[in-house]
Amino acid sequence: MIRLIAPSLAALSLFVAAPAFAQADFRSCLSGLKAQAAAKGISGQAFDVAVQGIQPDMKILELMNAQPEFKTEIWDYLAALVDDQRVIDGKAAMSQWGRALANAEARYGVDRYVIAGVWGVESDFGKNFGDRPLVQSLATLSCYAPRRQAYFTGELMATLKIVQDGDIDPSLLRGSWAGAFGHTQFMPSTYQRLAVDGDGDGRRDVVSSVPDAVASTANFLKKAGWSNAIPWGYEVRLPAGFNAGLAGRRNKKPLTTWAAMGVTRIDGRPLSGSYPAGILIPAGLNGPAFVVTKNFDAVYSYNAAESYGLAIALLGDRLKGQPGIRTAWPTDDPPLSRAERFELQQLLTARGYDVGVPDGKIGQKTRDAIKDVERRIGLQQRGRPGGKVLEALRS
Repeated sequence: MIRLIAPSLAALSLFVAAPAFAQADFRSCLSGLKAQAAAKGISGQAFDVAVQGIQPDMKILELMNAQPEFKTEIWDYLAALVDDQRVIDGKAAMSQWGRALANAEARYGVDRYVIAGVWGVESDFGKNFGDRPLVQSLATLSCYAPRRQAYFTGELMATLKIVQDGDIDPSLLRGSWAGAFGHTQFMPSTYQRLAVDGDGDGRRDVVSSVPDAVASTANFLKKAGWSNAIPWGYEVRLPAGFNAGLAGRRNKKPLTTWAAMGVTRIDGRPLSGSYPAGILIPAGLNGPAFVVTKNFDAVYSYNAAESYGLAIALLGDRLKGQPGIRTAWPTDDPPLSRAERFELQQLLTARGYDVGVPDGKIGQKTRDAIKDVERRIGLQQRGRPGGKVLEALRS
């Protein structure tokens, strides 16, 4: 088996400067990947058809180092994913696909609202799958990723198996820079392990079939430990002097232990239940706090980021009709909803900044324009779409 070595920064610079050389290097890498694919039972013909004409997409290496759940303040991250528009869209999607969600819940014992929460966070209920061809993205990462090359090679092999098996039209295998695809953005290896047929047509198509996608997501959460007998958690009020060192998703204690310390529900009611739970304080002791159970761990396992897990859980609660977070975030520069981000882009455009077509999504052009506004109003130049920048543009 050929071991692929990540290139140095100098090698990446050479790639940009000498595309002909880089193409030869990429073709050499693909030859090694073809040998690995053969060892996995993927025919040479299937491999050749899948990689025919592809070129490496080096933009992916930039995206790899800019994942929002690890780079963005928690209040900005949640404001963008759990806003009024997404709740409205989610309720409409749940109404349209109510039977599929009910069937998934009945079959796997997973709350339909948390399934919808995953769907909404991952693809905005089918509106945004990502547009990068999986084979191209994963081949690029297999050859050039500065870390986790073996992981991405495994995902490439899983993608080639999907193509060879014929479950999904290869032209529809498009997704994120990392290879996640479909309504709930399964990674290819996760698809191979956990995707199921939810509509009874004999195929596992998480791209074109909502029933397949939601049933597969329910299967994932069930295997990750979800139980409908308990909640994922809820917002709580911590007592004065609470020891922050006791917090943490993994530091679970009986609810009676937390209650004895003075922890209550956010509305003042006592904690109740016989299950263990941890305390999550994503912005420290001055921000919102949550009791979280093993169900939160199941959601967390979908993407291994606590901010991501909270987005899914809180969106699910909002879809049930529950209120959002009640405790204020510890910031004097409030986060913006999707509608407010759209307004911010419109105001930037009206002032002559090039941000592209306003869409509520904050890309590099918008961040560059925001930095100039921040400079003008005396803020640190971070390119952050916050309330102070929006108010300055409004006035």
